[in-house]
Amino acid sequence: MNNSVSDHSFYVDSDEDEEKEFNKGEEEDGNDSDSSNYSNENQNQNKPSSYNTTWPQSYRQSIDLYSSVPSPNIGFLGTPSLSRLSSSFLSSSLTRRHTPETLPSVTKPLLQPPVEEHQKRSSHSLLPPIPSRRSSIRKDSKVSHEVPISRHCSYGQAVLNGINVLCGVGILSTPYAAKEGGWLGLSILFIFAILSFYTGILLRYCLDSEPGLETYPDIGQAAFGRAGRIAISIILYVELYACCIEYIILEGDNLSSLFPNACISLCGIELNSHILFALMTTLAVLPTVWLRDLSILSYISAGGVIASILVTLCLLWVGVVDEVGFHSKGTTTLNLATLPVALGLYGYCYSGHAVFPNIYTSMANPNQFPAVLLACFGICTILYAGVAVMGYTMFGESTLSQFTLNMPKDLVATKIAVWTTVVNPFTKYALTISPVAMSLEELIPSNHGKSYIYAIFIRTGLVVSTLVVGLMVPFFGLVMSLIGSLLTMLVTLILPCACFLSILRGKVSRLQVAICAVVITVGVVSSAFGTYSALSKIVESLHG
Repeated sequence: MNNSVSDHSFYVDSDEDEEKEFNKGEEEDGNDSDSSNYSNENQNQNKPSSYNTTWPQSYRQSIDLYSSVPSPNIGFLGTPSLSRLSSSFLSSSLTRRHTPETLPSVTKPLLQPPVEEHQKRSSHSLLPPIPSRRSSIRKDSKVSHEVPISRHCSYGQAVLNGINVLCGVGILSTPYAAKEGGWLGLSILFIFAILSFYTGILLRYCLDSEPGLETYPDIGQAAFGRAGRIAISIILYVELYACCIEYIILEGDNLSSLFPNACISLCGIELNSHILFALMTTLAVLPTVWLRDLSILSYISAGGVIASILVTLCLLWVGVVDEVGFHSKGTTTLNLATLPVALGLYGYCYSGHAVFPNIYTSMANPNQFPAVLLACFGICTILYAGVAVMGYTMFGESTLSQFTLNMPKDLVATKIAVWTTVVNPFTKYALTISPVAMSLEELIPSNHGKSYIYAIFIRTGLVVSTLVVGLMVPFFGLVMSLIGSLLTMLVTLILPCACFLSILRGKVSRLQVAICAVVITVGVVSSAFGTYSALSKIVESLHG
């Protein structure tokens, strides 16, 4: 890795040489007409974007590191027929898009960008045409902390990145969600998958509405001005912060199940196994949060996909080979009393929209983005539904908030599943909290001599605060339901539709407006009932 990567931050004072080199490469393109047209557009668009000059400027880099899996090309995930099917069905008048590599002197693409496909058209009527857009080289005055990933992500890499974000710890609670909602409540999972897929496509149309839009906060600014950018950024950062709280609770629950008799007396205070392991987890992840270059962790975090598949296979093994068995005794068809809790849990499963704009703008062939979303939601929904059915039929009404806590402790498959669950958050905690920390570090004056020391204090304070909240509200399933109801519904269902209608007002049909209104209504109702139910149960548990 180049020496410049290790710097705390670096500046791009002038991009004239890079612009000349980029324009020269475009002139050498085989298509003279296309190069000429692009050259004319590039003269007008190679200007600093107004969307990356306000807080948070670090969002792009931090979310890229949080979400990216630097992996080789995975050809089997995207067959030509799937790409053609998805593109023709979901896209209406796709235009070619060029996303040049950011800072070519610092980072190199993992793969050479493939030749872009010709325009494709469709009669799909639910989405408006994509306006012509060419993405220009960003000339940010300051590039914070990390080096951005390559902007030439292949189809397979994009699918893997999407699955890595979507299929996280939420898979552990799908059997609990099935218990809370009953078998009919499982249909909510599929409804949310369809709606979330649709709103993911809407984000793509927002990004293509005008040059310079690359991230979710950019979309918020284009839709509702600077206030929209700040509001959406805060919501996204709070969601990431809440995920870190879940990691602390998760570690305490699973490690205490492995070592239930562990305890220690510290300064006259008796620490039980749950508190002890939550504290040890915090001390273990703290040094990783202090790192300024998290590229190594971004490689390790690719194991999140493997971890989700592994724990699913362990659950299947326990049911089939270890003969715990699958039965429907003690299960219910519909549980109206706790259905709102299930709403939040199922909603949490599709909390990847904060990352989808980054994945889209990093793709070598953005025309394949609908196919990427189709593959991601399809694979994750199958995993979620499979785990929910297996876990609920195995454990019935005794299903706990994490199915790993229900699995017989003496089985080898159980130990593999629990330790896999325990190890995974250690690689993801720093990547999840870093976007929050970097946004706060932007508020430190850049000319301050001790800015790095302040950054250490900010990151340490964030980690300690997640421990405090996790110990105060140690209810994994209920906290997940609260996050899913209060935050994920906003990010996944409500805000994409609201931004879409605001940015493309006057260009959408009545049918599109009606569909967005339905999605927003579903999001608002689910959020209201789910938040109230989760908060009520948390208060009840605290006083119980």
